[in-house]
Amino acid sequence: VQLVESGGGSVQAGGSLRLSCTASGYTFNENCVGWFRQVPGKERERVARIYSRGRSSYTYTTYIPDSLKDRFTISQDNAMNTVYLQMNSLKPEDSAMYYCAASDGYTTDCKGTYNYWGQGTQVTVS
Repeated sequence: VQLVESGGGSVQAGGSLRLSCTASGYTFNENCVGWFRQVPGKERERVARIYSRGRSSYTYTTYIPDSLKDRFTISQDNAMNTVYLQMNSLKPEDSAMYYCAASDGYTTDCKGTYNYWGQGTQVTVS
């Protein structure tokens, strides 16, 4: 299983970025997928999670903390096996390494164990 994040970079405050996470050897559908971020010296923070189920048509359940839901959106394209994190109105405190992670199956509110992790993509907001 390999998860590859992309889309990070440097942006001015108020700007937007869209992060992508693409999987190989793994299918996002019917597994929890999450975005996390971490600043050196601080605990890793859950940013957004998503769970999809279905076959030819899908239902999606998303989980975003209240503190971020006005600015961040998580979405998933099962045809592309890719999960996105749209981040708007970025603030300097959003600067961090952002990681995509995926689980084996569903856990309550997708707060359980994430078995697979990407290498991360850096977001810097100045």
